[in-house]
Amino acid sequence: MGMNKNTVLAWATFIMIIMGIILIGLGIYRYADVAGWGFATVGIGFLAIAWVFNALKGRV
Repeated sequence: MGMNKNTVLAWATFIMIIMGIILIGLGIYRYADVAGWGFATVGIGFLAIAWVFNALKGRV
């Protein structure tokens, strides 16, 4: 049983949400200095891209 395009986008969305939450958590709890802002910003970017992937499901 192969994966179609929607399944691939669903997995990509799920993985990017997990990575975004991890990066935001690192920015908040692990790096309290200026580096934390960078981690949190990249995490928010991951969540934004995951949102786009989720919006593309069913349209590709």
